[in-house]
Amino acid sequence: MMHSRAANLGTETAFSVLARAAELAASGADIINLGIGQPDFPTPPHIVEAGIQALRDGHHGYTPSKGIVSLREGVAKSLYDSYQADIDPDLVQILPGGKVVMFFATQLLGEAGAEIIYPDPGFPIYASSIRFSGATPVPYALSEAKGFALDADDILSKITENTRLVIINSPANPTGGVTPRAEIEKLIKGLVKHPHVYLMSDEIYDKLVFDGSAMTSCLSFPEIRDQLIILNGWSKTYAMTGWRLGYGIWPKSLAEAADRLAVNNHSCVNAAAQIAALAALTGDQACVEAMRQAFQRRASLIHNGLNALPGVTCAVPTGAFYAFCNITGTNIASAELQSRLLEDYGVAVISGTSFGEMGEGYLRFSCANSDESITAALSRFADCLNQLS
Repeated sequence: MMHSRAANLGTETAFSVLARAAELAASGADIINLGIGQPDFPTPPHIVEAGIQALRDGHHGYTPSKGIVSLREGVAKSLYDSYQADIDPDLVQILPGGKVVMFFATQLLGEAGAEIIYPDPGFPIYASSIRFSGATPVPYALSEAKGFALDADDILSKITENTRLVIINSPANPTGGVTPRAEIEKLIKGLVKHPHVYLMSDEIYDKLVFDGSAMTSCLSFPEIRDQLIILNGWSKTYAMTGWRLGYGIWPKSLAEAADRLAVNNHSCVNAAAQIAALAALTGDQACVEAMRQAFQRRASLIHNGLNALPGVTCAVPTGAFYAFCNITGTNIASAELQSRLLEDYGVAVISGTSFGEMGEGYLRFSCANSDESITAALSRFADCLNQLS
């Protein structure tokens, strides 16, 4: 008999769309995948070589549960270089993917009667892990009118004595929105007055900010540090999704509990992958900038192409590698249009409803494919809309 908590587990539709796209491709269909949120670049060669060398050098055993000390120190140094933030390496936890940080945070802070505030549309595992913890998910809307930036006053108005955690994500999945510094500053000023509330800032896309926008890390605000959990990692920045590497930075009050969860859950992270991760942080960062520029160019290509289609509008993506286009003018539901595009036109995209109720009327396009594939996908989308009209 399945435990009732298990019934609360949601999923990430991007993976089911990826599986269906693979099925269709295996049967001979020509599929263009703009669904999954992973860089289409290979991991840079110097990082791969570091991982291979680590295996050759005999790094085959367990590592400390929090992660290799040199890597935790490397994370702290890279964050100081980026944000002038002083981080105690002892509060850095290396994990098998950034997703584990959100799961640990919700399990440590969530329980029956607790409330956790999260973005909608937002990464679907936020709501899923909140429900699994037993807490009540409390969504806040991200509106296209505000460039999909969070509204600090709106979030603060939702805080009650039962609130345990607020989750924010900028640059954001699925919207590609970046929240301006002033809004984050206002949120932090408000949260400091609620010391019972923690803040988890998902900064996994922090190096993927496009011209005209700026990344604001919550690490820039020392006054919130005792309430702050940071989620970041290597997947998006260094095209290392399959290496399964992320990190959390915990406030002192939660660090030991997070480490115990790791010991109970996965013991430690793959040794060679951690050595590759250190090479990523300490090596030439030109690869990061080259990928950022490619995603920015493609985001512009998708943005312009989508806005030329009937019944479709698209806000300018300002970060991450997604375009979140408004399809309300087509009068077709998001899930139906997602299905039609994949089944009949061979284009994999994700329905906005996969990211919450507020995602109805939107589709998420990933910029993680070649210019040629993006252009071809836009042409097929045009054919689909012409046929449906």
